[in-house]
Amino acid sequence: MVMSVTTVHAVVGIHNFILVVFYTGQTQVWQFRVVSAGGAVFGEQKIYFSAEAALKAGREWIEAGN
Repeated sequence: MVMSVTTVHAVVGIHNFILVVFYTGQTQVWQFRVVSAGGAVFGEQKIYFSAEAALKAGREWIEAGN
């Protein structure tokens, strides 16, 4: 059995959303997800090669109103 390790880099509150930036050991890439005040999870399946790039993309995604 192979276990996947996920590392959370940042959890940031922005405009009533929570932005989570994380690294998955299984795919070995950075991603972000946005959690609404109601608990719904949003985001894209895009990959980023640094935590900073994923954080920037997540902030832009929220600011754009996605």
